[in-house]
Amino acid sequence: MIRPRMASKHRKLVAFAAVLAAAGTVAACGEAKVEDSASNSEGVNRGAQLFYERCSGCHTLDSAAAEGSATKVRDRERVDGPNFNQRKETVQQVLYAIHNGGFSGAIMPQNIVVGKDARDVAEFLAKYSGANSSAAASQGSENSGE
Repeated sequence: MIRPRMASKHRKLVAFAAVLAAAGTVAACGEAKVEDSASNSEGVNRGAQLFYERCSGCHTLDSAAAEGSATKVRDRERVDGPNFNQRKETVQQVLYAIHNGGFSGAIMPQNIVVGKDARDVAEFLAKYSGANSSAAASQGSENSGE
């Protein structure tokens, strides 16, 4: 038989364990969906994490669990960046945007990532952007000269 004092401690321990389990579940919901696999270079995996940390507030990309951009025109805000599910980017385009900051009316700071981190984000976006765009491949080649 459990004494009343022990029952109280037991209930507190069970409640604490439930809170920890719930917190772990919620935290996992926001993690990037890019698998850390042999098919990705270390830079692409690092770029996914950096994109989630630094870019997901304004940009949308399912593979990074980023839902920053508004999906409806009437809900758009000035800080909403491009939706990378629909827009294919090259490494050069991403590096240009990172180094020069916001364009197209958005408010993106210059050099939000620099050096190798910028290159990793660019490689990640070049690999995963445009997944929902039927014209992604042709759009990327048409815009590469800009």
